Amino acid sequence: MNTPPFAQLSWSEDGQPFSTRFDDVYFSRESGLAETRHVFLQHNDLSRRWRALPPGTRFCIGETGFGTGLNFLCAWQLWDELAPADARLHFVSCEKYPLRREDLQRALALWTELTPWADQLLAQYSDLAPGWQHFNLADGRVTLTLLIGDVLDTLPQLDARVDAWFLDGFAPARNPDMWQPALYAQLARLSAPSATLATFTSVGEVRRGLQAVGFEMRKVKGYGRKREMLCGTLAGAGAAAWSAPWLARPESPAGERSALIVGAGLAGCATALALARRGWQVTLIERHDRAAAEASGNTQGILYCKLSAHQTPLSRYVQASYAFGLRLLHQILPQGQDSWQACGVLQLCTDDRERQRQLALAEQGYPESFLCAVDADQASTLAGVAVNRPGLFFPGAGWVHPPSLCRAMLQHGNIRLLTRSEAMSLQHRDGEWQALDDKGRSLARASVAVICSANDSQRFAQTAELPLKPIRGQVTQLPATSSSKTLKTVLCAEGYISPARHDEHHVGASFRFDRLDTEPSSEENHSNLQLIGQLSPELAGHLQLETLDADRLPARAALRCTSPDYLPLIGPVVDAQAFRERYAELAKDASRQPTAPAPWYPGLYINAGHGSRGMISCPLSGELIAAWLNDEPLPLPADVVAAVHPTRFMLRRLIRGR
Repeated sequence: MNTPPFAQLSWSEDGQPFSTRFDDVYFSRESGLAETRHVFLQHNDLSRRWRALPPGTRFCIGETGFGTGLNFLCAWQLWDELAPADARLHFVSCEKYPLRREDLQRALALWTELTPWADQLLAQYSDLAPGWQHFNLADGRVTLTLLIGDVLDTLPQLDARVDAWFLDGFAPARNPDMWQPALYAQLARLSAPSATLATFTSVGEVRRGLQAVGFEMRKVKGYGRKREMLCGTLAGAGAAAWSAPWLARPESPAGERSALIVGAGLAGCATALALARRGWQVTLIERHDRAAAEASGNTQGILYCKLSAHQTPLSRYVQASYAFGLRLLHQILPQGQDSWQACGVLQLCTDDRERQRQLALAEQGYPESFLCAVDADQASTLAGVAVNRPGLFFPGAGWVHPPSLCRAMLQHGNIRLLTRSEAMSLQHRDGEWQALDDKGRSLARASVAVICSANDSQRFAQTAELPLKPIRGQVTQLPATSSSKTLKTVLCAEGYISPARHDEHHVGASFRFDRLDTEPSSEENHSNLQLIGQLSPELAGHLQLETLDADRLPARAALRCTSPDYLPLIGPVVDAQAFRERYAELAKDASRQPTAPAPWYPGLYINAGHGSRGMISCPLSGELIAAWLNDEPLPLPADVVAAVHPTRFMLRRLIRGR
């Protein structure tokens, strides 16, 4: 297995970390705290700027080397002291070689002054897999997005507007691969007007490189024995390269920050929580008498993280969502028989080809706390029952009771759940969206509307052309036996079976396009029972399947919602007819670069099409919607954002001449 790309450290006698890879210190031997405050906080003028922030604003810091997190924690401490209570700090940092959790904890123990902030970070920090890692801290007042990978690969994928840069990282002589003109160009591209920058180095090549992209740079007194350092302000960047207007950010709606969300399943509840944490007043409209009444209402949802060794957009979306979803679960939902259990998930291979795919994935350099390949004997030990196939083990995964998660997400004072109310249409009038029932009566109104109605999202005129499709899935409920309760992990391959919850296992789920009702069928019960023998013949014996009447077993059928490419639809909604007219030239020549702004419906978004991955994919989808609406750094790479963007299908049809 490839070694995960973690920092390689040695420790001095006084407990300070040293990078053996770069032969350099992480911070000043004299005082890392004082150095950070002098270089990055003082010379980005953060104290003055944060005292002057208006209420409800956002501020974004970008950083080029997270290291021990010292700069982040110092900034967070100062933010708590000076910024308005309802302001939000966004900290985006690149790191090619993240610290293991135990090393981070050891390093941060040096700074007892920062313990209140370090403890919050450590509570969510684990050995990080490559990719984008999103953290929601201080109940949403602070977000941290770590871009784990080479800075010259990750920054070009960032969509953000940075107000201040911490240009950190090991010294240019030790880390020449980072200090490149390509990096300086990205800093300029991502900077807000008059963005500031500070760095500990005073190397002339760095100063000239930053000046070349529009920063006015000056030398100032360095920290301690270091004579000089650099700081600067963006005076004027060069002309921006063309970017697709249908992926640009719509203007934020004016007026009060209020939102109506149609649909209280996992997607709707996650969107409501993300907005509520940012101070929005949210009305969640649900036609049933409770949240999570349809596809999100199963008893045990599985945290099933199926990835690809080829790092497709779907795989990267699932991986980022899985990591964030686990953080959210640990934050808001105590583990237990009623709610969820991080019991681990075993993905057993189905054939030799699948085994090769799994082994290729395990060779990607993931930490073992994220996934590891196991043989059949190891899998049997982990599962507590004999299995005869090798597979992948995800130790942090498990099962969740989706209604409990939805209820937990709705426990925020800014969220109002409106049940037994069915929105049949949406109307935009006088700068507001109204949700109307079948008699044209207004159920709710707000400046923003988010459609989270799964397959029923097509009932609204604004989203009727989006290619959503239903898939029926049935889960069968089995009585646990004393022997079957030895199952310790979720087992999955073509289907899955869960460990017992309240003396019941759940097995499923069917996958049907030909039947779109929700009445349980004995046929699907029979099919689900057959899955158990394929997963573990021993477990099938423990469950005494031969004594069960499949026709009488309790089951639950529901309709999932997916798209033709099996990626969700998350983002702003355009007027489809106006889109075709405005970009008609693409039908003749797809290489053209139109500049006309996309015909957005003002303040209208969609979050739907999560299919069977909703347990994993929905929590981060809410963060993505909130980032769009609040002009925040997007929590996913730009190409992944484009892959889930609702306009992708209109664009494809237009180019193909349909």
